[in-house]
Amino acid sequence: MPLSRRIRNFLENTRKKKVDKEDEDEGSESNAAIKEQERLRKKVTNLIKKQKLPAVRQIVKGQDNTKPWGQDAKAKVGCHLIELLMRTAYIQPPADQLADTPPDIRPAFLHSFKTVVKENKKTGRRYGVIECDPLVRKGLERTARHMVIPYMPMLVPPVKWTGYDRGAYLFLPSYIMRTHGAKQQREAVKRTPTNQLEQVFEALDTLGYTKWRINKRVLNVVDRIWTSGGRLVDMVDRNDVPFPEKPDTEDEALLRKWKWKVRSVKKENRERHSQRCDIELKLAVARRMKDEEGFYYPHNLDFRGRAYPMHPYLNHLGSDLCRGVLEFAEGRPLGRSGLNWLKIHLANLFAGGVDKLSLEGRLAFTENHLDDIFDSADRPLEGKRWWLKAEDPFQCLAVCIDLTEALRSSSPETFVSHIPVHQDGSCNGLQHYAALGRDKLGAAAVNLVAGEKPVDVYSGIAGRVLDIMRIDAQKDPSVFPDALLAKILVNQVDRKLVKQTVMTSVYGVTYIGARDQIKRRLKERGVITDERELFVASCYAAKTTLTALGEMFQAARAIMSWLGECAKIIASENQPVSWTTPLGLPVVQPYRALGRHLIKTSLQVLTLQRETEKIMVKRQRTAFPPNFVHSLDGSHMMMTAIDCKKAGLTFAGVHDSYWTHASDVDKMNKILREKFVELYEKPILENLLESFQQSFPALSFPPLPERGDFDLRDVLDSPYFFN
Repeated sequence: MPLSRRIRNFLENTRKKKVDKEDEDEGSESNAAIKEQERLRKKVTNLIKKQKLPAVRQIVKGQDNTKPWGQDAKAKVGCHLIELLMRTAYIQPPADQLADTPPDIRPAFLHSFKTVVKENKKTGRRYGVIECDPLVRKGLERTARHMVIPYMPMLVPPVKWTGYDRGAYLFLPSYIMRTHGAKQQREAVKRTPTNQLEQVFEALDTLGYTKWRINKRVLNVVDRIWTSGGRLVDMVDRNDVPFPEKPDTEDEALLRKWKWKVRSVKKENRERHSQRCDIELKLAVARRMKDEEGFYYPHNLDFRGRAYPMHPYLNHLGSDLCRGVLEFAEGRPLGRSGLNWLKIHLANLFAGGVDKLSLEGRLAFTENHLDDIFDSADRPLEGKRWWLKAEDPFQCLAVCIDLTEALRSSSPETFVSHIPVHQDGSCNGLQHYAALGRDKLGAAAVNLVAGEKPVDVYSGIAGRVLDIMRIDAQKDPSVFPDALLAKILVNQVDRKLVKQTVMTSVYGVTYIGARDQIKRRLKERGVITDERELFVASCYAAKTTLTALGEMFQAARAIMSWLGECAKIIASENQPVSWTTPLGLPVVQPYRALGRHLIKTSLQVLTLQRETEKIMVKRQRTAFPPNFVHSLDGSHMMMTAIDCKKAGLTFAGVHDSYWTHASDVDKMNKILREKFVELYEKPILENLLESFQQSFPALSFPPLPERGDFDLRDVLDSPYFFN
């Protein structure tokens, strides 16, 4: 139950007892209890005035005898409420309806059953659905901005975290971890001593104490685009796609084609509706916050220890639109280095290959486009619209405006900037694997060592794939059939073809997954039109890409295999894989087989999923390597956040992207490199193996993979490690 409701119930109950007291005999046995209630009521009232919520929570919790509802009760009450809504909610006739016709009054919501048949399946499953009338859907789209949004950004700093359910919002229920009903994970966090989680608490408080505000000039441009119908900067068209006219024919083939087009239009319009509602919600929050001097985002964790803002719609983890309209509430003078970093940041946001240049090359790019930048700031929609060519256009526009104001000021270096400047990891998952395995070749491929310009790992893998294919293309097709495929594909290999497979290699992408990814890229290009030939070519390209990855990241592959093998051994005993992160956070993988639970309600029989005791062995094995690495990148981010706060920096983090003021980028860069080295100087894999052996003494685990001789301290001098 939310704290606000508990407080209200407590005050109402004690007030009732105070009124009842007048009719009671003063010498009765209940007199002492009534006086105690009065005393507690006064104490709670005074504590609320002093804003001492932890003390209020303690008193109210002790006096609350109510028990939470079970899943069955919630489902039955919820279904009954839906039933009441359907009985009472009707669509009113349109205003232009003729007076002499019967009024077109119909239910706003309808309950029905639909059978859904999955692809390649003969039988389907019957589902109960609640459908709203099309007029209701249109009305919801128009009124989305007026919806009551829970967990809004806070206007005061969040409550500091001190326990599993103590911290963040003042009155809304707040939990330090999003466990999604996984009981073992929830209990593991609750059991952990508070002092063990101090660094986690401090990091979340640091992220939550970063003060934000709305960039009004960018919001104004967003509003203008949206008001004029969208269709710019990935903003969805505000109008639906018109339906095709039914052909006046009895030709079955033409009618089938028309029906297919109608289905396609309906699907497109549903997607547009969803995107429009999403934009309306984001803009509703931005408009509500635009006149505030500043606001805060309380943060919590997913089960792996990655931090997220608790507010879901407008936050810095969101889209380019969200990031473009958000800026730090506190501004800081640019200084010489800050002015340069603002220019580099603009080049990074423009991207399109510019972000792969050296830092000097990016500076030169910005300085060569100053006229375009000034025009973007002065006339964003009426001018040349250069900012629209950027990969992140709204963020690019925000920097154009900031840089224009700085360069036009009498002293650019003393100009106060509010723009968050990002430093992003370079294929960060592989960076963590290279550090774990002290892998020299892998470290060089992902910028853990210094270079004149950033190494692009995707181009590196594409280059190796091309080398292999060129050799294969020279072979005799009668002996080596793939030679023909190599000849076809040799002109198709580039970074785009292999990028998704390289990115997902950190998450344990399978051969089938890689094949499907590459098949999609090849199909987009239309070079191979025959479906069978496309499939065979994708198989060969996937096999070659995985070979190139294995050669370049041998240590990463060895560690992934070792982690997967350990997980398989543990899960085969019907136990979940669990570990403790370097910051002391317990992690329990939640993957269990789901059972069915039937609840008979007034509306229909509901089938709910419920966790069973059976562990999903394959899921535990395949998920462990990426989850373990995510727990490490979460630890690195939190360690950096804590030290940035100590150094007086404003800090925000998006997993492997760290943000601060332009003037403080050099300081943050130094801290994040030091923290990465500090993290990997710990015997992380040794500690993990030891914890497995202690938890499962009867099981035999494989030995640790061999380490290379990469010197971790090289990271300290690598300018493109994060850039």
